[in-house]
Amino acid sequence: MLTGMHVAIIGGDARQLEVIRKLIELDAKLSLVGFDQLAHQFMGATKLRIDEVDFADLDAIILPVHGTTLEGKVNTVFSHEQIPFTEEMLLKTAKHCTVYTGISNRYLDDLMKAVGRKYVQLFERDDVAIYNSIPTAEGAVMIVIQHTDFTIHGSRVAVLGLGRIGMTVARTFAALGAKVKVGARRSEHLARITEMGLVPFHLNDLEKEVQDIDICINTVPHFIVTASVIAKMPAHTLIVDLASKPGGTDFRYAEKRGVKAILAPGLPGVVAPKTAGQIIANVLSQLLYADLQKRKGNG
Repeated sequence: MLTGMHVAIIGGDARQLEVIRKLIELDAKLSLVGFDQLAHQFMGATKLRIDEVDFADLDAIILPVHGTTLEGKVNTVFSHEQIPFTEEMLLKTAKHCTVYTGISNRYLDDLMKAVGRKYVQLFERDDVAIYNSIPTAEGAVMIVIQHTDFTIHGSRVAVLGLGRIGMTVARTFAALGAKVKVGARRSEHLARITEMGLVPFHLNDLEKEVQDIDICINTVPHFIVTASVIAKMPAHTLIVDLASKPGGTDFRYAEKRGVKAILAPGLPGVVAPKTAGQIIANVLSQLLYADLQKRKGNG
């Protein structure tokens, strides 16, 4: 239980609703900012404006998956208000107050360094990323079905990267009967691809390997699907880029050449917000409980 812990949830989308439900169930005291247009009333949670939050009383702050903008604003789908997240606010918090976000950026990194508060990037954790790879792979299947006129079964698919998302995506498309090959750089990844019964290739050979594919799914967060790579693809190839913005694809050249390329980051929140929210809620509740127990032990 999180009895006695005061948590502010600032902004976000439908995924945050699952976090709110979970933390109420665990008896945390919740202050909700950026939820004024949400019709649902949560018993045990208080809706506030950002200037009404008692930052000095907070034990934790939960930001949306995407954290803040580079201008220091917090996005929310449940309010039209601009929600700032500033150094002045955080300096009012107790030293033990922890900020949780999905991912970070330059503004948030600099801010947290300036105020000297602990912050946790949930999507850097293996458990969150692996759980999230499941709705991501399902979303990739949905996109491919929507944007092709052929079946996944029997199609030739190149998955770029064998990280936490790439592995699940490769397995999913192989299970649907696609002929999957996977590009990687590390020798242990190439070995794992072979063990999975798929065809490995080194990403240095990408231009050669895309000459006969129907679908290219990129999970590498670097500029890898360049103009020279796209130039070698068949004209009917569909590119689905799952890397975080701006992706790893030359979208300008793809459009010029007539190759359909879709940037699709954050698929869990689009295709399965309830499941994605439960993933975040479960991990957050564990982290908050561990933090509470640690402080009680130090007390």
